[in-house]
Amino acid sequence: MSKQEDFGLAYLDSCDRMVLLLIHGFPFHSGMWEVQIEEVGDVARIIAPDLRGFGRSDATPAPYSVGMFAEDCANLLDHLGIEGPVIVGGLSMGGYVALEFYRRYPERVAGLVLAATRAGADSAEGKAGRDRMAELVRTQGTTAVAEAMLPKLLAPQNYEEQPDVVEFVKGLMAEASAEGVVGALMAMRDRPDSTPMLADIDVPVLIIHGADDQLIPVREAEAMYDVIPDAELVVVSDAGHLPNLENVDEFNDALIDFVESFYDEE
Repeated sequence: MSKQEDFGLAYLDSCDRMVLLLIHGFPFHSGMWEVQIEEVGDVARIIAPDLRGFGRSDATPAPYSVGMFAEDCANLLDHLGIEGPVIVGGLSMGGYVALEFYRRYPERVAGLVLAATRAGADSAEGKAGRDRMAELVRTQGTTAVAEAMLPKLLAPQNYEEQPDVVEFVKGLMAEASAEGVVGALMAMRDRPDSTPMLADIDVPVLIIHGADDQLIPVREAEAMYDVIPDAELVVVSDAGHLPNLENVDEFNDALIDFVESFYDEE
């Protein structure tokens, strides 16, 4: 039997498309990108991790931080042998992680997609809300959080008129672990303010926001657009906090156009 040694392994990868790293929102997992993987996958190699404590990823002991999540994503790219810059996208909490990824690894970012998110840190009221929600998980479990959040995640009309989406979102939330939910809540509560960094972002940025977002108002997206030097803002009609699920066509069209712009530069 030959002795196992560490060595550099050369390999061929038939997937020569631009890499798009998609980071899910709270309290979901990579399954929220199912339609994007199917449709946008024609123009990009999509990698969608389950953040620790969510989906099929293990829950680890607290504390969690957005920095930890960003490092996990970087380690995943390392594991996959992806060294060149990639497009990093995230929705809501995933957007916080995407901004943190850029802060830590700017050389690894070709572009950013910030969906249904904001740059600022939590206000005192926001931090108190995270604490209350964490206590709700500890005393009543993740189902209580899901029930409280669900009506606010979609645009009011979609909550009534898109029962399939409501059930899909409910199913995603049901799979979150208590450890992951509490850890992510504390990570979001304590995340840094990314606002001062926005003017220094020197890669193209696509900002996508639902016109009827009940959790993060459109003005937060507009504020980022006003400061980031090379930014595009797409406000998705008939969509709330989950525009990638509520208005798939508009969301995917914007994402495909953004990805294809990188091929135009070659």
